[in-house]
Amino acid sequence: MAVYRAKEFGAKADGVTKDTAAIQRAIDICAQNGGGRVLLEDGTFLSGTLYLKSYVYLEIAESALLKASPEIFDYGTDTHHNRYRNETELDRCFLFAQDAEDFGLIGYGMIDGNAESFPNAGDKYRPMMLRLLNCKQFHLEHLRLMNAAAWTTCFLDSEYIWVHGVDIRNEKRYNGDGLDFDGCRHVWISDCHIKGTDDNLCLQSSGQTTEDIHITNCAFTSVCAGIRIGLKSIGDIQNVVISNCTMHGIYREGIKIECTEGGVICDILIENVTMRNVRRPLYFLLNQRFEPDDLGSSVELTAMPKVGKIERIRVSGITAVDEACMSEKQYRFTDDIMGEPKFNGIRVDAAKDHAIRDLILRDVFYHSIGGVKASEIPTEYPEQTENYWPDWSRCAFVYIRRVDGLTLDHVVCDCENEDERVPFLIEECSHVSGTIEVRDK
Repeated sequence: MAVYRAKEFGAKADGVTKDTAAIQRAIDICAQNGGGRVLLEDGTFLSGTLYLKSYVYLEIAESALLKASPEIFDYGTDTHHNRYRNETELDRCFLFAQDAEDFGLIGYGMIDGNAESFPNAGDKYRPMMLRLLNCKQFHLEHLRLMNAAAWTTCFLDSEYIWVHGVDIRNEKRYNGDGLDFDGCRHVWISDCHIKGTDDNLCLQSSGQTTEDIHITNCAFTSVCAGIRIGLKSIGDIQNVVISNCTMHGIYREGIKIECTEGGVICDILIENVTMRNVRRPLYFLLNQRFEPDDLGSSVELTAMPKVGKIERIRVSGITAVDEACMSEKQYRFTDDIMGEPKFNGIRVDAAKDHAIRDLILRDVFYHSIGGVKASEIPTEYPEQTENYWPDWSRCAFVYIRRVDGLTLDHVVCDCENEDERVPFLIEECSHVSGTIEVRDK
């Protein structure tokens, strides 16, 4: 494979000079010549938006740092857009590709999104680090992705994606997602470590089906969710396997499934996941997120669709353990009630007349911190019309409402501190097999 060194195209790598034009020239010539590697080595390469091309692998060597420019005018306006409503400040991005194939970002170096230069406050632009649109055969391997000003990655309507051995640290700004996939197929994610201020890994659909997703041997820490499936769920999300992962210090949910915009989320296998200090280990929700006259979270929606479906969810081999220290830590920029003990628990809920179908919880052990007073919890439980509300749980361990075909097999719970809430509730469910074992401390 031919190698094109960015310095040979004029890059200074001094951390001061803008190397955008030199790096882009190397990428373009590499692509014109049939592909190869564009190599960044020995220094700090400061750059604005770079456009990745087919058959070109941009390699950041261990001796190199690719750093995003601090100036928003260095970022292109032709890099598609953020598909979430009312978040146009996230439209721009650092690295972009459209309609490309057989290409990648590789190496043992670092990409720095320069988050310090893009504050949270106001409506100022905060560029994402990487966005791909309608691409295929993309490799993201071994790199350290640090300090994005918004999402770290955004994969849109793409297929055959391999993410391996990547270390993501996105802790300095809101919307600090790690790996986000929307309308993607045939994705393999392995041996990654992700820490951030929003969803570490997100599978969603703005229309095209998201399917055939494999997630294994990864570690997650977040002030939001470790893995989220849905919320943006206009299209279907199906055939997902999550295995052999760890989660530590998750402020909200460990694994969250939300079907809120009319699609179908089905055939999800979750197995062998160890969680420590995760407020809500599992949270599955089927509803319309907002009122019928609202337009949800997606810019693609012109009218709110009917309630979708969640079907055939298999969960096994979950160990979730709380420690006293989890109540002493603040993971977020501001105080947030969702980090309090009363927010905890395994929770499954669905809208009236729209039951979740065929849910299996097998070999689940949950040790909760507990310690919640009955007086802290309202007596009536509302309908679930928003993805975090209510910000309290009726039960010390498990609350399940409106499931048709529920199997509970060796689900065991205990509590660190005495908790005055009922241990668990199974409400408005049909075809229920098994129960939940509550052990004394």
